[in-house]
Amino acid sequence: MSPTRPLLEVRRFSAGYGKVTALHEASLVVAPGSIVTVIGPNGAGKSTLLNALMGIVRGEGEVLFDGAPLARRSVEQRVMDGMSLVPEQRALFPDMTVLDNLQLGGFRRRRAGERKPMDQLDWVLQLFPRLAERASQLAGTLSGGERQMLAVGRALMGKPRLLMLDEPSLGLAPRIVKEVLEVVAGLREHGVCTLLIEQNARAALRLADYGYVLENGRIVLEGPADQLAENPRIAQSYLGIAGSRPAEPAPEPSNPPYANPNANTESPT
Repeated sequence: MSPTRPLLEVRRFSAGYGKVTALHEASLVVAPGSIVTVIGPNGAGKSTLLNALMGIVRGEGEVLFDGAPLARRSVEQRVMDGMSLVPEQRALFPDMTVLDNLQLGGFRRRRAGERKPMDQLDWVLQLFPRLAERASQLAGTLSGGERQMLAVGRALMGKPRLLMLDEPSLGLAPRIVKEVLEVVAGLREHGVCTLLIEQNARAALRLADYGYVLENGRIVLEGPADQLAENPRIAQSYLGIAGSRPAEPAPEPSNPPYANPNANTESPT
C-alpha cells in the first residue's frame, strides 16, 4: 500500500434495508495507521455504515480498500482482503470455548494456506489476560466485558488491516471500556487501522485521530478528533457540557503487552 493512499476511501455511499435508505451519500477516509470514529445518536445509520462496508447489507456508491473497488467483492472476499467487523451483538459461539472461538478467528488465514495461521494467539492472550485465564470456559458463560474482549481478540486472530468496531462500549462498565479501548489504541502501533462506531462520544474522541458526526443518515460534521471535542455543538449535544473544553489525550500503548512477537515493523499483515 502506498504511504499516501488511504486504506479505506468511501465516496457518496448510501445504504439501507429493502426500500429504506438509512445512510445517505456518506464520504469518509481512513488513513494508514489511524483510528477514525463515527459518532452520533441512536438510529443515525452508524451500524448500517459498517454492515454495508462489510457487504452484509446493500450499498451504493464508491468504496475503495487499499485502492481497489469493493463493489463486486463478497463478504468472504472482503475478509480475505483484510477487513474485519466486530458487530454490536459480538456474534460469538456460546457453546464453544474461549480458545475455540479464538481459533475460528484464524480460519481465513488457514484457508489461505498460511503456514502458521494461529501465530497471533499468544499475542491476543497477552492483550487480554482474562481470556487466557478462561481459555477452556464456554463463551456463553463469560461476562459482557469478557465477551467483548473475546470478540475483538477473535477478529485480531485474522491479522486484519482494517478493524471495524460497532459500539464496543455498549453495556460495559467504565473500567472495562477503558481496558478495551486501550488495547485498540495500542493496535495503531502495529499498523492496524480502526474504524470505530460509538455512542460514547467522549471516549471515542479521546481515542481517535479523526472523527465524523452522523445524524439522520448524513455526515454533518467532520474533523480532527481533538477539534471536534472542542466544538461547542459537539460539546453540548454529545459530551454533556454547555461549552467547549480541551479533549483529553488518547490512551498511550504500553510495552510489552502490545509487542507482537510475530509482527514486523511495517505491518502485521
